[in-house]
Order: sequence, then C-alpha cells, then structure tokens
Amino acid sequence: MKPFLDQDFLLDSPTAVDLYHGVAARQPIVDYHCHLSPQQIADDHRFRSIAEIWLEGDHYKWRAMRADGVPERLITGDASDWEKFEAWAKTVPYTLRNPLYHWTHLELRFPFGVRDKLLGPATAREIFDHCNQLLAGDGFTTQGLLRQFDVRVVCSTDDPIDDLEPHRRHARKSGAFTKLLPTWRPDRVLALGDLPGWNGWLDALGAAAQAPVGTLTELRDALAKRHEFFHASGCRASDHGLERIYAADYGEREVAAIFAKARAGTPPAPDEIEKLRSALLHDLAVMDHARGWVQQFHLGALRDTSTRGMRALGPNTGYDAIGDFPQAQALARFLDRLDADGQLTKTIVYNLHPGDNEAFTTIIGCFQDGSIPGKMQFGSGWWFLDQLDGMRKQIDALSNMGLLSRFVGMLTDSRSFLSFSRHEYFRRLLCNVLGGDVERGLLPNDRTLLGGLVEDVCFRNARAYFQFD
Repeated sequence: MKPFLDQDFLLDSPTAVDLYHGVAARQPIVDYHCHLSPQQIADDHRFRSIAEIWLEGDHYKWRAMRADGVPERLITGDASDWEKFEAWAKTVPYTLRNPLYHWTHLELRFPFGVRDKLLGPATAREIFDHCNQLLAGDGFTTQGLLRQFDVRVVCSTDDPIDDLEPHRRHARKSGAFTKLLPTWRPDRVLALGDLPGWNGWLDALGAAAQAPVGTLTELRDALAKRHEFFHASGCRASDHGLERIYAADYGEREVAAIFAKARAGTPPAPDEIEKLRSALLHDLAVMDHARGWVQQFHLGALRDTSTRGMRALGPNTGYDAIGDFPQAQALARFLDRLDADGQLTKTIVYNLHPGDNEAFTTIIGCFQDGSIPGKMQFGSGWWFLDQLDGMRKQIDALSNMGLLSRFVGMLTDSRSFLSFSRHEYFRRLLCNVLGGDVERGLLPNDRTLLGGLVEDVCFRNARAYFQFD
C-alpha cells in the first residue's frame, strides 16, 4: 500500500517517477490564464490569515461546504477568519475522492510545509496558527509566493475599460521575479441580456477610449483604441467566457440597426442579439489576428443557476454548472469564416462538457495551417474538469486526435495564490500517463524523447506559443 501524498504521489511506475522528478518538477510555471488580482501582485500584498488567501473567492470550497451543511455565515458571511477556517477544516474529511482533498493537502505541503498531518477538526487550530505565522514572513507575500512556486509569467484577466495601472506599476519595479501581463476579456460587449448594464458599460468604454460610442462604427473604433492600449501595455492574448460561440449570418446594415436599437434602450429580439454578438465576436477575432495575439475561448458554463444564490450573493459565487449547449457547428463556422479570409490567429478552445472533448479536438484540427506548430490548441481541462479524470480525458482526446507534444499545458484559472499546486497535479498525471504507456509497451522507453515531451508541455511550448521572453 502506498502512503498518501508521498513524494511519488500519482506516480505508479519507475518511468513516471523519473520523468516527474527528473524533468517536470524542475520546470518553471507559465500561468497564461488566471484571475489573480493585479493590484495584489503590484502591491506585494500580505495576507492577514490563511482564511483570506485560501477561502475568499474560492467557489470550489464554498460549494463543498454548502453540500456539507455549513451555514452561509461561515462561508461568505461575517464570521471571523478562524470560524471560517474551522468550518472548512470540519468539511475536509468529507471531501474524500473530491479533488479538493488532494489540492488542500498539496497546498498545505507546499508552501506551508505541513507534511505529517491531515486537515480536520483535531488539527485545525495548529495548522491555522502555523500557516498564519508563515504568512507574516516576507516569503509569503504575493510576490514571495510567486517566487516560491517559480512562476515566471502571470497573465491576469482584464476588462477593456481597465486602466492597467497595477501592471505598469509592477513593470517599473526592479528585480520583480514574475512578469505580470494583462489579458483582454471583452465579454461585456456581448452581454446584451442585461441591456441597462450593457449600455452603462458602453458609456464606460467611451470614457476609457475618450471617444463617443453612439453607433456600431464608433463602438468598433473605441474597442480598437483600447485594444491598442492593451497591446502597448504588454497584452498578447484575449479570452472569452461564453456559453457557446456566436456565428450567425448577418449584414452590416442589419447589425448597425440592431446596435442602434439596443443603444437606445429597446431590447432586440433573440435572433437580432445572436446576429449582433456574431458580428462583434468576429470583429474582436480580427483585431487579435492583426496584432498576432492568442485568442482563447472558455465555452460551456451554465452560469448563475440559483435565484436564491443570486439574490443573496450576486454572480460568481458558486452557483454555476456544466451546460449542455450545442457547440460543434457554430465553433466550426466561426473558425472557418476567419480562416477563409486569412484572419484566424492562434487559438485555444476550452470546453466544459466532457462529452465535447472529441468534437472540439477534431474541429480545431481542421484549421491547423502549417504556419506554426500547434497553432490551434485544445485547452486543458478547466473549472469542473481540472481534476484527474477530466485532465486524463483531455490528454487522451488530444493524444488520439491531435498532437500532445505540441500542447501548451496547464493553467490555474484561479483567484488563489496557492493554486499553483494544480500545475504539480497536472504534471504528475502527465508523467504517470506516459510512464504507464511505457510499462505496457505502448511507448518506447526513450528518456530523451519522453523527457523532451514533458519539458515542452510543462513549459517550453507555452513560452514559445505566447512569445514570452
């Protein structure tokens, strides 16, 4: 029987052990998509306690605590840091076989050095005090943690109206270990379901661009100005969080009229919204191609399902789910429209429904053009799929129908400065998959060949793909 979470955790063969410890564990981290606070990075924020860094904003833990019968006061309410941590510690033993059990103890092991204890009611106070003592030290500020995890690049997620002041302030610091770059996230330009909110955002966009946004042409001009500003600030990637791709047919006069109607406060019909979204999404993709950016699409989340949760806490508080939206046809049409005009930039597509793995992988394979290795990417398992089963299925689908060797690897997609352990989790799984194949005679026992693949997927591919220095 193997011990829990020893140095060879998830590694079931000598080849896997060698690949992980000899290659994967030594690679720096390029976290090319996350939701970390640029302000906290630039300020070198010091966390008041383990509850702040670990529990605030963590939807995974909130969902588990609710399922365990924990009152909301102890999750997102006005309880003290200790009360919230104690409530989480009581829940942890009930998370067996949930990835949270692994993540929790990986994060306690590194960077906090808790190796001989499991978190539970009996150990909660000791672990709480131990972690808080470390968090008071210089190595546990935001920049200290980034250095400990060997994170070379962090790409935050930023609205086109953001001023990116924290990014500029961080870039001016001498000796900063981690490069902080913005990512263009223009989801709100497509958010016509909330027309007052959409119009308010357009006003804010106009103020940021110092230009009017009264017509569709003016909207495009304002977006182009902000896109240029982001590029000058080091941005090299966009990201879109959508239920599905919009790829309806539309005419220019038609969508200009739909925009005018919406700008005047009159709700467009559903088919009109679909056309305007399709036009704007195409425009945004063309902008990315013109500047050589990477475009990313996170598809398939069914958001804000609970009226009760929305009323109490608002959006992004743990009430989202996997959606079963039709994906394949619109995704293919969207990519083909760009490809036919020579305007398809490097693209990463992430799906949230595991049943769509093979469809996504084969669709992106249709638009590889030989210009660069791995131009079209099937992104890593994310959100509900960044666990062992989800990541394994993503690796298998990509291996069977694409090139695993050209994969840009893992990302955190997280708001927590401790979640870089997910890179370790992924790397251990990757090495175990390869090692298992070697043991069964499915891959050659060639350390140079396999080690090169591991180093590429863990680090070198992402560095080259995004053209990070």
